[in-house]
Amino acid sequence: MRVAVEWIVLIVAALLVALVIKTFLFQAFYIPSESMVPTLQVGDRVLVNKLSYKLHDVHRQDIVVFTAPKAAETGDIKDLVKRVIGLPGDTVEARDGKVYVNGTQLSEPYLPPGTQTTNLPPTKIPPGYMFVMGDNREASKDSRIFGPVKENAIVGRVFVKIWPFKRIGLF
Repeated sequence: MRVAVEWIVLIVAALLVALVIKTFLFQAFYIPSESMVPTLQVGDRVLVNKLSYKLHDVHRQDIVVFTAPKAAETGDIKDLVKRVIGLPGDTVEARDGKVYVNGTQLSEPYLPPGTQTTNLPPTKIPPGYMFVMGDNREASKDSRIFGPVKENAIVGRVFVKIWPFKRIGLF
């Protein structure tokens, strides 16, 4: 009887620890679309640090998970993964296929050579919002379509790819 009680206590404690970790620290996400190719492939799994932006501000070019705006919700997809391009107060635009932030061309080494960014007139990012885009610009529904994302909609920062094993890596 004593052994059974010890096992029950151990299992309950483990479940509580897992719940606390998922709620406040880290959460795994599945990549369902091609919007972040080549950085993330369909079927990849990533871990998101939910505490990161409680300790510091969002940085340009961070990969973030956020709650999808109503205009971007599709079926069972409630969260999106995109790259932060513009911060509050920035003006973001595309000219000649390139992205400019505050008039300066953004260096985007993560994009495949020849990537053209279109459909982006000058957009001023309001306080409390972020401008996000997918790395696969032609297949990404992002801030060019649904506008800037509320900062408080950000779940956290993608910091490691955990699946498939052959492509594990930090961001």
